[in-house]
Amino acid sequence: MAKKLLLAGGGHAHMTILAHMRDLVREGHEVTVVQPSDYHYYSGMGPGMLGTTYTPAEIRFATRYVVEGMGGSFVRDKVVRINADQRQVTLASGQVMDYDVLSCNAGSFIPFDNIHGDISNVFTVKPIERLQEAQRAVISLCATRTRPHVAVVGGGPAALEIAGNVRKLAKLKGRHEPRITLFAGRELLGRFPEKIGKLARESFARQKVEINEDGYVDEIRNGVILQGERQHHPDLIFVATGVKPSRIFTDSGLPTGITGGLLVNQWLQSVKHPEIFGGGDCIDFEPGALDKVGVYAVRENPVLLRNVRAALNGTRMQRFDPGGKYLLLFNLGDDTAIFSKGGFVFRNWMGFLLKDYIDRRFMRHFQALER
Repeated sequence: MAKKLLLAGGGHAHMTILAHMRDLVREGHEVTVVQPSDYHYYSGMGPGMLGTTYTPAEIRFATRYVVEGMGGSFVRDKVVRINADQRQVTLASGQVMDYDVLSCNAGSFIPFDNIHGDISNVFTVKPIERLQEAQRAVISLCATRTRPHVAVVGGGPAALEIAGNVRKLAKLKGRHEPRITLFAGRELLGRFPEKIGKLARESFARQKVEINEDGYVDEIRNGVILQGERQHHPDLIFVATGVKPSRIFTDSGLPTGITGGLLVNQWLQSVKHPEIFGGGDCIDFEPGALDKVGVYAVRENPVLLRNVRAALNGTRMQRFDPGGKYLLLFNLGDDTAIFSKGGFVFRNWMGFLLKDYIDRRFMRHFQALER
């Protein structure tokens, strides 16, 4: 019997489902993708786009074009609420859609709530599309101010990559060299091995990127950074303070985990509603917490396809195995990257070439669907 499959978001964890959408349609199912943009941007290459290593076209996937070409339906909108008992979702436009099976790859957001007043000089690193606007702002600033000040708020990998790539962008496109300050809280990369932080500091010392570890930023008000008793007045601010899952699930009263993501079992199903699946940053994995890194979305891809298909067709599901240690690669903006896996850590140009190769291969694989 034909069933309705609804995909909330077309991100990393849904790529394999999108690649096999034609098969699902041939099996008689109605497949609909709801996404706020016609494109999905790969966040792992976002800082590189900011620094001009990549063009916007190189880091995005034409979701709408592929979905419609494979016989599915695309709705440019956003799921804001799930009524699991009625098997319906409500979109931002107010439209209500039915489903038999729902899979969520709703992504994450920057949870910095203390931004108030005029935000014209403030850019959050998500959604990735905003980095195009931020790039233009940096170029304009470095053309009109003799010593502009760019601040990056955050002490994790995203903030690290943004700061390095702002430096690269300014060198390539700017008339004047900016002062760049990374407001890293109490410790840059504090949750990572000490050697990773040391290598990042060495790179930033050479690039003349300041690292502020005097405490966390309390508030950004009218473009002014408030840090304890101190005030900082940068010309441009990037906020990269880490991510949290979409609020859809808490707003909908669904069971959620420690980070507020959809709580899923070993089959990537909602622990309460077996017809709802999820992957990527928007879930909390009940068997064990997973870091908010893209590698898990990639590993979830084939399992989500298998289990969504099983829910549609009444076949057997597959357990998700998160796998072992994963590779970390941080693009520092100076044509080097930090490589870390297990206890093996280094920083050089080979790390950057490896990251570039992995990212480009990932995008080529799925962009091939557009042809």
